[in-house]
Amino acid sequence: MTRVASPAIAPSPASGAQFEIGSGNQQVVVTDVGATLRSYRVDGHDVIDGFSLDETSTAGRGQVLAPWPNRLEDGTYEFDGRRGVAALDEPEHENAIHGVVRWLVWNPVARSADAVTLGCVVPEQPAYPWRIDLELEYRVSPDGLEVTTVATNRSASTAPFGIGFHPYLTVGTALIDEAHLTIAARRRLETDPRGLPVGDASVIGTDFDFIDPTVIGDARLDTAFTELVEDDEGTTTVRLESETRRVEVWMAEGFRYVMVYTGDTLEPVERRRRGIAIEPMTCPPNALRTGTDLIRLEPGSSWTSRWGIRA
Repeated sequence: MTRVASPAIAPSPASGAQFEIGSGNQQVVVTDVGATLRSYRVDGHDVIDGFSLDETSTAGRGQVLAPWPNRLEDGTYEFDGRRGVAALDEPEHENAIHGVVRWLVWNPVARSADAVTLGCVVPEQPAYPWRIDLELEYRVSPDGLEVTTVATNRSASTAPFGIGFHPYLTVGTALIDEAHLTIAARRRLETDPRGLPVGDASVIGTDFDFIDPTVIGDARLDTAFTELVEDDEGTTTVRLESETRRVEVWMAEGFRYVMVYTGDTLEPVERRRRGIAIEPMTCPPNALRTGTDLIRLEPGSSWTSRWGIRA
């Protein structure tokens, strides 16, 4: 038998297919791998500390964290009699982390010059024995970047759900130490050495008090903040500022926590404290295990909310 040679296949970028959208002086690049926010630039300046075309995301950079954000103790949980067993992808602490969709390929659903919608099916699997359809719209307008999520339960039983997002912000300083940080939150979660919540505490008057603009300095944060303070429009804002630039992450109703990570353990070392991760989350770490603030999606029902970045 004569084997027929296959046609040459052009190599794809490590980060997958690229979707470029923009408006005015703003340019955004989203990848089909994980529906990841790879780049956001305004006036030619980076708003997020993203990654290049020939890289893959590291340390959650720009990724979507679903159907749970952050850590899951021992990778196991039970919900309404169903058991989930997830891979321990934070093996040094024996945790599963950041859900299952960040390495899946998302398909384009709709696209225009200033917006792209990507869709993903989360199939029933050992880590998450429910079927969920996810759609994410990234839209750029004069007000900045807005991200809208729709999650629909296609299972025959109620599904637990949580979601988070993992952009690293930058305001042009070599390190974030020089920047001012404002977090509209009154409390924080206290954690054990594995990064799992064991309680909560007021931030008022402590080293975690960023309600007013505060120089980051040598503060080391890998901290979930809660009891978020909403403005008149029902959104909560986290702000990063330098002498010349300002970036804000805002979260609409449904996002009850924000994780702030100063990047002190990133590899390689050159990545550390170059940007600060501001992570909107609907639930706290370990929520699949504890049940705290989980979204209960009934069969056929959907959940939606929004967050975004202003620069």
